[in-house]
Amino acid sequence: MALGQRLELKQGQGLVITPQLQQAIKLLQLSNLELEAVIEAELERNPLLQRDDADPIGDNSDVDSPVESREERGELTLGDGDTAAANNDMDVSRDDSYGDDEPVVREKESAMASDSDGPMVDWSKAGKGGSGFDGDEDGLERSLTREKTLAEHLTDQAMIAHFSAPEMAIAQILIDAVDDAGYMRTSLYEIADRLGCSLVLVEAVLRACQGFEPTGIMATSVPECLKLQLIERNRFDPAMAALIDNLELLARRDLSALRKVCGVDDEDLAEMIAELKSLNPRPGAQFGVEMSHTVVPDVFVRPDPSGGWRIDLNSDTLPRVLIDQKYHAKVATGARSDAEKSYLSECLNQANWLIKSLDQRARTILKVSAEIVRQQDAFFVYGVEYLKPLNLKTVAEAVGMHESTISRVTSNKYIATPRGVFELKFFFTSSIASSDGTAAHSAESVRHKIKTLIDAEKTSGEILSDDRIVELLKEAGVDIARRTVAKYREALRIPSSVERKRLIK
Repeated sequence: MALGQRLELKQGQGLVITPQLQQAIKLLQLSNLELEAVIEAELERNPLLQRDDADPIGDNSDVDSPVESREERGELTLGDGDTAAANNDMDVSRDDSYGDDEPVVREKESAMASDSDGPMVDWSKAGKGGSGFDGDEDGLERSLTREKTLAEHLTDQAMIAHFSAPEMAIAQILIDAVDDAGYMRTSLYEIADRLGCSLVLVEAVLRACQGFEPTGIMATSVPECLKLQLIERNRFDPAMAALIDNLELLARRDLSALRKVCGVDDEDLAEMIAELKSLNPRPGAQFGVEMSHTVVPDVFVRPDPSGGWRIDLNSDTLPRVLIDQKYHAKVATGARSDAEKSYLSECLNQANWLIKSLDQRARTILKVSAEIVRQQDAFFVYGVEYLKPLNLKTVAEAVGMHESTISRVTSNKYIATPRGVFELKFFFTSSIASSDGTAAHSAESVRHKIKTLIDAEKTSGEILSDDRIVELLKEAGVDIARRTVAKYREALRIPSSVERKRLIK
């Protein structure tokens, strides 16, 4: 067959990520601090952009902006007490197992402002922290070379501590309450009340966290910190306990009183004091201190008077950027060369795209936050024990977006609720599949089933192996692997079946 050359025309379709789309994706994952830096850079680069610090819903004498609806101001209502006042109200109900008073989700939708040459409101500031290093090699280098903070060190240990979803949530709150010296400075009663859980559970999680490195971390007082370090060295005896309980005598150098309290002679007391001086009363001081920034929430969740929840964007901290139409008209009339006209057109297109991207970013955050609140409404009503299994796919299907978009939206975005300020990723918890096709089981409920089965060994006399527990759980409708049962059993501090048999003998 002869070889030859020829020209052909073919028509096809392909997905191309344009620079504008790349910019929109990058803006979606930025925190409020990073977004503020991007906006400042654009204000310096683009002469057609200007910042408008006026009230978003107030009068603006310089610019004719369209009247904003409740949704454009960043408001959604989730509740069961509203009445449909307009034909465009959308009711979405859920069939869960939280009773007949389950809130009905009602999302107020109103006509979006039509695209025009006029300015658009930019809702554009939230959270704290960083997300990704696309196009920022310096940020990646800083993350690899900077010293790890105490909070990061404790979080890394909590991630491998086999905590359940509620326990992990409590651990994160406790870690956030640790000061630079490594001490707990928040009342456990306050944390239990805010999260809607028992004080016993908070204390149990704190005891587990006090086993983290460095020894003595997350103590509530100096005596407790020293006690934890002495226990780790196997040097905590009644005499040392009496010395720790009477540190004020040591501070006054009242050695005679200390000898009487501890019941030791001069030589033993000197050794005990030397041992005490070798301890570290500030275990957290060895870690780098991160510059603290106040967490500014992106979204507020408040109880709605009619029932349910009201979700608002934090408009008080959102900078607004718009196009200076007067300056554009003035410069456009003076542009003569093609280069000047091309530059002016490029600036106008970039400004329009930036404003639309920021507006779309805010709407996406609001939409995803509303769905998360809808999925986890039991948490807001009953507390941390009622966190439901939730993943990115579930939210993505509900809002009609891709999982990667949901991941970007929930990274470094914060939501202020009646139970505290949480990162949006806080509400995503793992689940255990059901063997009979019904609703999935949460990891916490499966742990409770395993503990119940093992506790029943005392009455039945039968020691259950991990394989036998798997069989019993599958009969109960829980599809779980043996290694998962072993992991959960170890997290519950329960010995293996062989060790339990030895304890009985």
